[in-house]
Amino acid sequence: MSTLARPSSRGRSAEAAQPFRVPLRKVVADLRGGGPLHMLQTVGQNADGAIARLHLGPFRPFLVSHPDHLKHILRDRSDNYPRGAAMWDALGRLAGKGIGGEGEQWHASREILKPAFSARYLSAASEQMIDSILGAVQDLGRRAGAGHPVDAGREMTRIVQRVIDPLFFGRLVPAGEGDRLGDAIATAMGSLLWRMAMPFMPHWIPVPGDRAFRAATRTVNEILRPVVHQARAGGGDGNDVVTRLLNGAGADGAPLTDEQVCDDIVALFVAGSESSAIALSWVWVALAQHPDVAERVVQEVDAVVGQDRPRYEHIRKLSYTQMVLKEVLRIYSVGWAVPRMALKDDVIEGVAIPAGATLAISPYLTHRLESVWPDPHRFDPTRFTPEQNRSRHPLAYVPFGSGVHQCLGEAFFGQEAALIVAAVLSRYRVEVAAPVEPKLSLTLQPSEPVELILTPRR
Repeated sequence: MSTLARPSSRGRSAEAAQPFRVPLRKVVADLRGGGPLHMLQTVGQNADGAIARLHLGPFRPFLVSHPDHLKHILRDRSDNYPRGAAMWDALGRLAGKGIGGEGEQWHASREILKPAFSARYLSAASEQMIDSILGAVQDLGRRAGAGHPVDAGREMTRIVQRVIDPLFFGRLVPAGEGDRLGDAIATAMGSLLWRMAMPFMPHWIPVPGDRAFRAATRTVNEILRPVVHQARAGGGDGNDVVTRLLNGAGADGAPLTDEQVCDDIVALFVAGSESSAIALSWVWVALAQHPDVAERVVQEVDAVVGQDRPRYEHIRKLSYTQMVLKEVLRIYSVGWAVPRMALKDDVIEGVAIPAGATLAISPYLTHRLESVWPDPHRFDPTRFTPEQNRSRHPLAYVPFGSGVHQCLGEAFFGQEAALIVAAVLSRYRVEVAAPVEPKLSLTLQPSEPVELILTPRR
């Protein structure tokens, strides 16, 4: 069988099933032809939902995209596929082994944090969130005055940080440190791609990005770790995340140490600011590329919010805006690949998965399967009507993962993003100065800064 022929296992015996094999020469050719994203797209198109195996020298991960296979890994056999793979090992150097890791300590941290992301808490916190967003958007307007372009990534990070500082940290992050913190996290995340690609390389052997990662990690710790010490000394009894962690217990039943609390805070900040800011940057790119969609969003914002202050009850009424946000996360899957490691030998639809193998689940490819998403490259928010949602495979759309590791912040992001989009569009007409393409890093990022031009509407 040719290594480039699709060996679909559907309708074939388990003994005959083989993964779609991508030899090293093909990987290299695709990388030279268009870079990592081109290589990923080519493999996804040729494999068409079949499990693929990439030959990257000594590293040979399985690439998984079909919803049935995701269900097996993330739900049915999640006990056999923990997060002990290259990405999590590299990211653990920044975010620690608590909520950003695996095992008993991860479970303990997750249980402590669940109430902070519940519907009840988000409703109670909505007024604080709206205050933060309106203040941040007002500051954004001053920086974007007279038609000066502003960097969407930096501005969305500022808005998101303004939201999460009181809710996560009880306003303990030092004033003026937001930009430095955002830049450091972005640098750290962007420096890990080589470590992901070469998991067999010991950490004492330098690879590109290591020096930048270490410097960025020092900056993150310099800013966030004193927050924990200050909160511990203050003996706060609030509902912010730092206080919840300080009052919580670890897997051994003992109070969390400052080190454990710091690790969880860094992990939450990475997820709550870096990923959210990237997703919001893609929102403006998508609206600029699809002016008909943008006009409909503006009309909905005007009808629901108008010139009033946004309110919690507006979120549910911004139904088309919510569909647009979902379609943005489908097209621009920020977490484009999520690795898992097989603890024991397994078989997925006839394909043998040996113990110790790395499996890269790719939401980016899952969201482009023609068998699930007709005309998948077309931007169409109406894919997410209630009727369409009910008709799809439950794991056809996984921007926040699924199963035991499903992101706690999914509802938080949906509420925050809808309010941010409404607050901006009720005040400004937003343009993107130049077209922007995606690139693969640890996340799916714009290939260059997204420059926004804001013109006051009223």
